[in-house]
Amino acid sequence: MADTPEQTTQTDEVELIIGNSNSNFSGVTSTMLQVMSQQRSMINLKIMGQHFLPDAALAISFWQTAMMCRKPLKNGKWRIFHARRVDEMIQAVVLKYIFRAKIKLVFSSAAQRHRSGLTLWLTRRMDGVIAVSNRSASYLVDPPAMINPHGVQIDDYVPAADKLQAWQSLGFGGKYGIGILGRVRKQKGVHLFVEACLQLLHKHPDFNAVVVGAISGNNKELVLKMKSQIGQAGLSQRIIFTDELPFEKIPPIFSALSLVCALSDNEGFGLTVLEAMSSGAAVLATQAGAWEDIIRPGIDGYIVPINDQVAVTKKMDLLLSDPEKLLAMGRVGRLRVEQQYAVEHEAQRLVDYFRSLQ
Repeated sequence: MADTPEQTTQTDEVELIIGNSNSNFSGVTSTMLQVMSQQRSMINLKIMGQHFLPDAALAISFWQTAMMCRKPLKNGKWRIFHARRVDEMIQAVVLKYIFRAKIKLVFSSAAQRHRSGLTLWLTRRMDGVIAVSNRSASYLVDPPAMINPHGVQIDDYVPAADKLQAWQSLGFGGKYGIGILGRVRKQKGVHLFVEACLQLLHKHPDFNAVVVGAISGNNKELVLKMKSQIGQAGLSQRIIFTDELPFEKIPPIFSALSLVCALSDNEGFGLTVLEAMSSGAAVLATQAGAWEDIIRPGIDGYIVPINDQVAVTKKMDLLLSDPEKLLAMGRVGRLRVEQQYAVEHEAQRLVDYFRSLQ
């Protein structure tokens, strides 16, 4: 656990500036806010940008940052600027090399694609580069200083005391629940999940399925096609699209599910799997994001190739054939998250690394 502010804070000076450049809420924004909530008790920090902050007093502007960082800390050490996006790296480089800010630059890289020339140039201006998974590290030209996986708020995502009762209380029917959560689009593999359910739910009558997430306009045709197939199969009461739900309803769904599928073509990291495991659900995921690092096949769930319907259906059939093993997988998955993937661990590793650079 993190030390208290009294134990860790030796100065009232700001030591860490965190980039926050995107006015649209994204997975990067969510990760930043969760980690920051833990770092506040470990290090004095400000966030450059006002977007989505829980406390306006945390915000600092570009110009305020430039003025503050004209001089180092009182102990002579430099502040840290932590970027998670390319435009935040640009801001950091401008601060350091044009405004002569006394800062060390750190970039956390989640992307799983080869970089453009500009991004490569910016990355090489950093004082430290962190990868969030082995897969994202493999796309870096130079080895990262460390691999620091994201963590999850384990107090928000907790297993239900009685999964069967929790699932039945949600009103989706069936004895057990399986689901896929996130934006409803082909890239997320929702069609793979639905097709597997169409093939398997008649064989496994105790299971009902939910598809939880917003349906954007350009994906409505895909959803209408899936709903038509579901109706023709007589499964309209057993495969349910919830559309977008308020955030407060999401953790209870995770907690009640026995199996969560994450079948994306690509992910930067993919917190869904950690949220599911933290909630005591078994997981079935593709070889995307950090999921190969996290999931132990046959222990927490299974990994399947990307966009492989046969593999998805086969592994889902195996999982649904043994409800007790599903529950056991959920229990060991929760323990794995507690031990290795709590957001407190991610935050502490970052702070330790930042201080090693000062």
